[in-house]
Amino acid sequence: MNENEHPTAADPVAAEPVTDPHARALRTLATAMFRTALWPSLGTLVLGVALFGFLNGTAGALGALVGGALACASSLVTLLLMRKTASQGAHIAMAASLGGFVGKMLILLLVMTALRGVDALHAKSLGITMIAVVVVAAAAEAIAFRRTKLPTIIPAGEQ
Repeated sequence: MNENEHPTAADPVAAEPVTDPHARALRTLATAMFRTALWPSLGTLVLGVALFGFLNGTAGALGALVGGALACASSLVTLLLMRKTASQGAHIAMAASLGGFVGKMLILLLVMTALRGVDALHAKSLGITMIAVVVVAAAAEAIAFRRTKLPTIIPAGEQ
C-alpha cells in the first residue's frame, strides 16, 4: 500500500491509526509531572496556610490559600497545555509549553497586583505562598522529567 491509497477492510492493520511516539512520550511526561508535582505543591500550600495563618491571622491564611490555589491551578494549566499540544509536533508543543509558562507568570503577576488592595487577604502571605508553590511545582516537574525514562536522541558528535 503506498501513501496515496486509503486503507480498506481487507487490510485491518493499515486501517488502525498510527500513534505518534512523540505525542505518547509527551503525554507520559505530562502525567509523570502531574503525579510528581501534585503532593509537594499541595503540601506547600497547606504549609503556607498554616504558617501565615499563625503569623498573620485569618487574612494571612486566606492570602496564602488564594495564592497557593492560584499557583496550583496555573501549574495544572501548563501540564494540560502540554497534553493538548502533544499531537501537534515537537516545535508546537515546546512553544506552547514555554509560552504557557511565560503567560502563566504574567497572569499570576497581574492577579497578585490586583489582589494587593484586598483587605481580607494579606498581600505578602499571598505572594510568598504563590512563589513557593510555583517553585516547588517547577522543581518537582524537573525531577519528574529526569526520572521519566523517555528515549532521547544524542548526536554522535556530542557523546
